Amino acid sequence: MDGINNQPQESRASGDILFSKTVKAGKRVYYIDVKRDTKGEYYLSMTESKRVKDAPDARRPVFEKHKLFLYREDMERFQSAFNEAVAYINHTQQEDSDAEFLRSTLGDEDLTGGIRDSELKIDIDF
Repeated sequence: MDGINNQPQESRASGDILFSKTVKAGKRVYYIDVKRDTKGEYYLSMTESKRVKDAPDARRPVFEKHKLFLYREDMERFQSAFNEAVAYINHTQQEDSDAEFLRSTLGDEDLTGGIRDSELKIDIDF
């Protein structure tokens, strides 16, 4: 299901999906669903479904599923931590990518373009 469920809220039972988005990523599929518990509180139900192997015969393939439930009172802190983690990955990945480019361009030289300590010889006479 992708998009908004258009059923009237009064007729929806507890645990029904009120809103859903699907993210397909190779062998993985992520489902982000908005649900309501028995007290009427909204929460996110996030599911990762990963194809782990094909069945040996003509039966259906085997999937592994992992679920995470996130309630409204935790969403802001979760979102903040999630955004920080994504920013860290993006920043670090870019630095690693830049360093790898320099290594491939300069060879085994120091990334600052300087001379390695093993190549440095100092001869001082007084």
